[in-house]
Amino acid sequence: MIKILFICHGNICRSPMAEFIMKDMVEKAGLSDRFHIASAATSTEEIWNGVGNPVYPPAKAKLAEHGIGCAGKRAVQLQRSDYERYDYLIGMDSANIRNMHRMLGGDPEGKIFKLLSFAGSERDISDPWYTGDFESTYRGVITGCRALLEMLQREKS
Repeated sequence: MIKILFICHGNICRSPMAEFIMKDMVEKAGLSDRFHIASAATSTEEIWNGVGNPVYPPAKAKLAEHGIGCAGKRAVQLQRSDYERYDYLIGMDSANIRNMHRMLGGDPEGKIFKLLSFAGSERDISDPWYTGDFESTYRGVITGCRALLEMLQREKS
């Protein structure tokens, strides 16, 4: 079982988009039983009294445009114990990566990656909460997830 945790600042736009896009990709590839995929936030800004906000409506709508649902997803915060629980901890931008290193106590096993690094780019996936450009974010997430899945399939064979 390959365990992947996608991480962004608030866990209401980019990381849930990556979570559900990746789930959709592995399902279409017939590999769902080989993966555990989730997402989390570095901040608590979208978590109130222990209850996370749902996926931001424009992010949910962008996924729905492509036939991808995200019902029931609520923001959760990254925990130090997630480092042992997951094989890949994947941030969306450089700030996420810095916060992940701080929150997880470093990266002794080399599990922390930036999503687009799998596609050979160190570019950040911009936060559509600020840019309003959910299409660009969607395209970046698709690119990163597709490259990640291809890499994992190559490693398996």
